[in-house]
Amino acid sequence: MEYKIRQMYSNEYPYLKKFLYEAIFQKGTETLLPKEIIDEPDLNIYIENFGKEHDHCLCAEANGRIIGAVWTRIISGYGNIDDVTPEFAISLYKKYRGKGIGTKMMQEMLSLLKSKGYKKASLSVQKENYAFKMYQNLGFKIIDETEEEFIMMYDLTKTVI
Repeated sequence: MEYKIRQMYSNEYPYLKKFLYEAIFQKGTETLLPKEIIDEPDLNIYIENFGKEHDHCLCAEANGRIIGAVWTRIISGYGNIDDVTPEFAISLYKKYRGKGIGTKMMQEMLSLLKSKGYKKASLSVQKENYAFKMYQNLGFKIIDETEEEFIMMYDLTKTVI
């Protein structure tokens, strides 16, 4: 499948609302969370007023349609490790998962963050989420954990992307 990864334009930021919902790990399909869950402050922080100084977003596009997004912000989110490290969020529509697109989006964002002078990047992932392996394969290391999640960090000063 042909696709390209590009900077998301500011007029496309409203798409982040859909991608934030898609980013929520939901085991099974019979009891999906309501879409309004993203309005909760703990989740809305990932997209609210997106486009500030330390906000970065790339998207994957296929056939003229945005099919995925990866974005970072310096926020006090689930994967926060300090007040200078951008935290990742990533999502692909289900039918595009497992094709290497997410890995490529992550690599592109890590390169972008490194070029901007960031030293680290972080994320949070539920222990049962299949994406955990992808993050490990990319070079993210577990630095903390809760009962349900791993907090992972990527060292941009040591790792070659």
